[in-house]
Amino acid sequence: MQLEIMPKKKRLSAGRVPLILFLCQMISALDVPLDSKLLEDLVQPPTITQQSPKDYIVDPRENIVIQCEAQGKPPPSFSWTQNGTHFDIDKDPLVTMKAGSGTLIINIMSEGKAETYEGVYQCTARNERGAAISNNIVVRPSRSPLWTKEKLEPITLRSGQSLVLPCRPPIGLPPAIIFWMDNSFQRLPQSERVSQGLNGDLYFSNVLPEDSREDYICYARFNHTQTIQQKQPISVKVILAKSSRERPPTFLTPQGNASNKEELRGNVLSLECIAEGLPTPIIYWIKEDGTLPINRTFYRNFQKTLQITQVSEADSGKYQCIAKNALGVIHHTISVTVKAAPYWIMAPQNLVLSPGEDGALICRANGNPKPRISWLSNGVPIEIAPDDPSRKINGDTIIFSSVQERSSAVYQCNASNEYGYLLGNAFVNVLAEPPRILTSENTLYQVIANRPALLDCAFFGSPLPTIEWFKGTKGSALREDTYVLHENGTLEIPVAQKDSTGTYTCVARNKLGMAKNEVHLEIKDPTRIIKQPEYAVVQRGSTVSFECKVKHDHTLIPTVIWLKDNGELPSDGRFTVDKDQLVVADVSDNDGGTYTCLANTTLDNVSASAVLSVVAPTPTPAPIYDVPNPPFDLELTDQLDKSVQLSWTPGDDNNSPITKFIIEYEDAMHEAGLWHHQTEVPGTQTTAQLKLSPYVNYSFRVMAENSLGRSLPSEASEQYLTKAAEPDKNPMTVEGLGSEPDNLVITWQPLNGFESNGPGLQYKVSWRQKDGDDEWTSVVVANVSKYIVSGTPTFVPYLIKVQALNDVGFAPEPAVIMGHSGEDLPMVAPGNVHVTVVNSTLAEVHWDPVPLKSVRGHLQGYRIYYWTDQNSSKRNRRHIEKKILTFQGSKTHGMLPGLEPFSHYTLNVRVVNGKGEGPASPDRVFHTPEGVPSAPSSLKIVNPTLDSLTLEWDPPSHPNGILTEYTLKYQPINSTHELGPLVDLKIPANKTRWTLKNLNFSTRYKFYFYAQTSAGSGSQITEEAVTTVDEVNPRISKLTVAAAETCANISWEYEGPEHVNFYVEYGVAGSKEEWRKEIVNGSRSFFGLKGLMPGTAYKVRVGAEGDSGFVSSEDVFETGPAMASRQVDIATQGWFIGLMCAVALLILILLIVCFIRRNKGGKYPVKEKEDAHPDPEIQPMKEDDGTFGEYSDAEDHKPLKKGSRTPSDRTVKKEDSDDSLVDYGEGVNGQFNEDGSFIGQYSGKKEKEPAEGNESSEAPSPVNAMNSFV
Repeated sequence: MQLEIMPKKKRLSAGRVPLILFLCQMISALDVPLDSKLLEDLVQPPTITQQSPKDYIVDPRENIVIQCEAQGKPPPSFSWTQNGTHFDIDKDPLVTMKAGSGTLIINIMSEGKAETYEGVYQCTARNERGAAISNNIVVRPSRSPLWTKEKLEPITLRSGQSLVLPCRPPIGLPPAIIFWMDNSFQRLPQSERVSQGLNGDLYFSNVLPEDSREDYICYARFNHTQTIQQKQPISVKVILAKSSRERPPTFLTPQGNASNKEELRGNVLSLECIAEGLPTPIIYWIKEDGTLPINRTFYRNFQKTLQITQVSEADSGKYQCIAKNALGVIHHTISVTVKAAPYWIMAPQNLVLSPGEDGALICRANGNPKPRISWLSNGVPIEIAPDDPSRKINGDTIIFSSVQERSSAVYQCNASNEYGYLLGNAFVNVLAEPPRILTSENTLYQVIANRPALLDCAFFGSPLPTIEWFKGTKGSALREDTYVLHENGTLEIPVAQKDSTGTYTCVARNKLGMAKNEVHLEIKDPTRIIKQPEYAVVQRGSTVSFECKVKHDHTLIPTVIWLKDNGELPSDGRFTVDKDQLVVADVSDNDGGTYTCLANTTLDNVSASAVLSVVAPTPTPAPIYDVPNPPFDLELTDQLDKSVQLSWTPGDDNNSPITKFIIEYEDAMHEAGLWHHQTEVPGTQTTAQLKLSPYVNYSFRVMAENSLGRSLPSEASEQYLTKAAEPDKNPMTVEGLGSEPDNLVITWQPLNGFESNGPGLQYKVSWRQKDGDDEWTSVVVANVSKYIVSGTPTFVPYLIKVQALNDVGFAPEPAVIMGHSGEDLPMVAPGNVHVTVVNSTLAEVHWDPVPLKSVRGHLQGYRIYYWTDQNSSKRNRRHIEKKILTFQGSKTHGMLPGLEPFSHYTLNVRVVNGKGEGPASPDRVFHTPEGVPSAPSSLKIVNPTLDSLTLEWDPPSHPNGILTEYTLKYQPINSTHELGPLVDLKIPANKTRWTLKNLNFSTRYKFYFYAQTSAGSGSQITEEAVTTVDEVNPRISKLTVAAAETCANISWEYEGPEHVNFYVEYGVAGSKEEWRKEIVNGSRSFFGLKGLMPGTAYKVRVGAEGDSGFVSSEDVFETGPAMASRQVDIATQGWFIGLMCAVALLILILLIVCFIRRNKGGKYPVKEKEDAHPDPEIQPMKEDDGTFGEYSDAEDHKPLKKGSRTPSDRTVKKEDSDDSLVDYGEGVNGQFNEDGSFIGQYSGKKEKEPAEGNESSEAPSPVNAMNSFV
């Protein structure tokens, strides 16, 4: 790769021009690929891969581990310096170096102090090609000193005055985190008036009487050692002043009108202004010569602190804080200067050169002030290092010319200023290597059409090889007009097409040799969604489905998943995913959202989405009853080490009695914000005695429960910290299992913070061999859950125990459990394998067990691999499908079920342990005999005639042998499904069609058909068919109509073939309009018309659908007139008037009596007439006045004089139609059922007989019938 030259500056000194021209002409250096096979035999100088931080603060209670890891060939050796002098680790029994690395482990847990090893350490990794060095690692133990004892006088002041409570924490390492709390470990509330400064002091802009308290306590938390130190409480008493004089702001910190602040690049700049005054001032911030960075500026502590993250030199300048209240404004200017420790612009990079080549190491860094660059060679200042004529130093660049093998070395670039330093290692490795191609041979690349294809050719060589690509076995090198050749050897086809498929060859050459490699490219069709899901709006409770059909390359297997709102579908049985669709049943409001169909293959993926909107009903009104209100006024009393009494006041039960109270606790020390169940008490109890655990900072809350549910939690109680104690339990689930043949991994379930009972939780892990006489080996580890014992023999039983301890003491003696070191693969295959064939689908396998010592692990059983020999076409497949059966334990035989008859099988046996399988036994071959065939794949009857049927079939899908013949049995079936005589017929095996003749016409036959081999008869397949019937002329007769005011019920009789679909056509009689057509549901013989016009004559006919369509003769009917009422007025009848005149002439008294009777009973003479003729058929109404005419008999279907075909009793009998008009009375109240037939009755309902309800028990009044049937 070409060296990148830095952009030109405006001015360039004459002395720099030759250097830049030289760099432009240099041959580029090689990168060493991180390929393990290449590095095995490639000499390479050391490279530091891992090291401890420069400022390394350690926990004085744990062993000190100073990391130094490096790689190189040959592997490097390591040495250390302490405070600039050689550190001889062999003379210190507490110091060991980790095998295979330079990491130091200083064992101070058994003896010694961390302070003894405080100092500056540096690691050197060296081999024959050079030496690499680490940073200077400053090791310091963390410190958490106690507060110096001091006597604090109570503070008394008047309300409105300002106050500063000093904290002055002890100086620890690292610095402590400061916070203020009271005796109950409750944080003191802070606001714009009261706040904590960056130095830890507590500032009051003005005090109020409620600030009076005796427990202002400053706490210092040292996170590294997990300790908290406490200052003596400060007592403050505020006296209420009669009048507090308001005053303008003044700054409590910083002092004066201006101050300076210096910060390092990359750190967080924190500026603080805290002001006092009355009323409380408000703080604002501005930058005088610019604007505050938007994304890096944050305000803390009620805007009293301004923070700018990732500060840079551009953030230097003057910042002004403004304090303002109603009486005035003050300003303070802070001049900020941003300095910078050195940072890389171009860190030195490793060089791999061949003899005679040129190269350069460039080390460029920046900082404020500008860092000084110095070079070292193999850890020695280059001024005193051995001279190398091939190198020349020019400031931040080392130039190499015509290098030789002795020029190999590791160079260090040190960039430093007063704020820090950078140390970069870069080696120069002079190698002469012929080309090597690191990409695997015959790699197969699969790419979707019309996408880029990248064919790798990772290579190495010195000098740098040139790369060429060829396609196929012949042809010239591929050019960059169609292809893209990358510097790392990769060939890119920008848009791969189907014709891009083929074999490509990569050739690497340099002056020492040539190497080549073939790769293969296949182009696949893209995956597409051809049927996308569609937007849907559904009502809650209904079912919705989304369809998603995918088309893909036939060689790829797609997987289709559904997402809801880009997440997984709810784990709900209402969501079902079929092959091409998603179905959501019983849709709820929460189901609304975006549903996405995502189709994935190994090469590409496509997706399509649709939105589901759910229409929700109106919310139900709020219930009258509700869950209880939360309890309140929680109080802790009787506070002991392991118990406390909690009392509370219940809230309103909201009309449902409280059944119980649930008490929960929070451990603010170990699991802040997480509440756990403590206990439950009856709903009549308002106090509870609670058992407590050691070293827990308890808070409690209470919830009430009634029959409707549980209340919200109460406010938390005050906190209560219990004393520490030794653990009262040991870890659970202790196990010992090896992950490798030479180790033992001891694991356990660690105690949680609640179970630790005190600070400093650790574990003592002990182990020894079960069958040996060794003493227990023990180690104390931090609060972890695993410890690995290395160097153990393979699969040996161990006794293990894990004991918990903390700063107070040890837990009880733990239980001893047994484990095993790591397993290894079995060494021996089962012997004497033989097979006994039981039948065509079952075989029994026997073998000899392997020696237990050769298992080298837990014997899990034996595994049989067996497979059928493939035919010639299948042998070309890359893999043979093998079946596996595993037999648990030490069994030495097993059955192989489900074999295919008439097949050749091969098998072998392997022993299995927890690590895996052992070697396979020699293959054994066996054969299964013939079996009975499966049923024929299909059977169908074609070409039926009056006396013959033709059968066609497909052979069995599994013949399981050689077919000998087919057997056909058949028999007739009569109309009552009784079977006739059975006919048995044998058919040759080579036939797939057979015609049966001389059968009965119009007869149903049932067929039984099966195949046979020498092993017997297979499963049968059955079918039924009917010979054709003589021609019958279909016809529709007895068309009947029952009409009402706006509807009519049509019924008919039909003779002819079954499964005929009918239709009804109707129109206004005498009009020229086209017939209106209604389709009858199914093959019913009745239909209801509705939406008719009252008092109108209609024509109607019934027809049949299909090619053989036919229709009935037409009929005419008339709907009832639309009249409100036609009551007979007696006063207008002639006979009544004559009678009244005769009575008047005969006697005046009789006239008066008649007059009175007429006024009292109006229609009484008509009532007499109705009583004399109770049968309505005796009083038919005449045609000329709109009354009823004569009625025809219901059985002879004679039409009425008005053209209606309604029977005389105005009903249609059940045998004529199940869905006819049934009852008549006052008013029409009819309706149509689902199939369109008329169901209803005219008012004046009649009760039906329980047993024979088809006939009415009494007839309706003719007057009422006349009044209603309009």
